[in-house]
Amino acid sequence: MVTRRSFLKTTAVASAGLLVGPSLFAKSKSDYIGVQLYTVRELMAKDPVATLAQVAKIGFNSVEGATYTGTQTFYGMAPAAFKKVLSDNGLVMFSGHYLLGESMPDTKGTISNEWQKAVDDAAAVGMKYMVCAFLFEPERGTLDHYKQTADKLNQAGEIAKKAGLQLCYHNHAFEFDAQDGKLPYDVLLTNTDAALVKMELDLYWTYKAKQNPMALFSKNPGRFPLWHVKDMDNTPKQDFTEVGNGVIPFKEIFAHAKEAGLKYFFNEQDQTPGDPLVSMQKSYSYIKKNLV
Repeated sequence: MVTRRSFLKTTAVASAGLLVGPSLFAKSKSDYIGVQLYTVRELMAKDPVATLAQVAKIGFNSVEGATYTGTQTFYGMAPAAFKKVLSDNGLVMFSGHYLLGESMPDTKGTISNEWQKAVDDAAAVGMKYMVCAFLFEPERGTLDHYKQTADKLNQAGEIAKKAGLQLCYHNHAFEFDAQDGKLPYDVLLTNTDAALVKMELDLYWTYKAKQNPMALFSKNPGRFPLWHVKDMDNTPKQDFTEVGNGVIPFKEIFAHAKEAGLKYFFNEQDQTPGDPLVSMQKSYSYIKKNLV
C-alpha cells in the first residue's frame, strides 16, 4: 500500500533521492470541482494521460498535483506538455504540492533547493497556488523550529508572489500536538505573513486532530483559500472514506466558506477500498448534488 508518507519520500528521493454553489457560497461562486491527484497516484504513475482522461470523464475539471519535488516534472512531463494534456481533457491545475526539503538537501524542486525553477514551472503550467505539503519528522521539532520553518515559508512565499503565485501550507494532524501549551499550527499561522503564506486546510486531518475548522476560520478570516475535502468514516479507526459517507459536516463547513476565504477545493482520499476512480465518482456525485 502506498501511503502519503512513503509516496512523498519516494518521489523526493527519486531525483537525489469550487467549488461551492450559490446556495452555500453565492458571493464567491466558482465553476471548479477539483481533485488531488494523490488519490490516483498509482494510476498516474502508470499512465498519466489516460488517467487524466478518466478523471475528467467523472466530471472533475480542476486538479492538484503532487510529484514535482524530486522530479522537477509534472508526472514525467515538462510544463508545456503537461499543460496541453490538461487542456485536451478540459482540465486546469491551479495548485500543486511541494516539500520543504530541509531534511533532504540534495533533492531538487523543494522550497530549499531550486525553488525559483519550481515557481517558474508552476507559472508555466498556469498554477495559482504552490503548497508546502508535509513536514517529515526531522523537520518538525520544537516550537522554535516551527518559527524557523515559518521564516522559510515567508521567504518562499515572497518569491512565489513575485511570479503571481500564492504559497500555502497544508496541514496534517501533528501540527495540532501541543507543546508547552501552544500548537505548532498556531505558531505557523502567527509567524508567517498572511499576504505571503496562506493555508490549505485538510478537513480530514483537522477533524482527526479534534479541531474545529469554523473556529480556525473565525480566528483567521480569509487565510484558507484552499481546502481538501476528505471524509472520515464512523469507526474507531477513523479511516478515509468517500465524501458524504462519513462524519465530517461538509454542509456546515461550506456555509463558512466566505469567512475562510475559500477559492478552490480538492477532493482527496488517501486510501480507497478498491478502484480509486470508483471512490472518486462517489465523492464527486455527493459534492455535485450537495455542495455545488
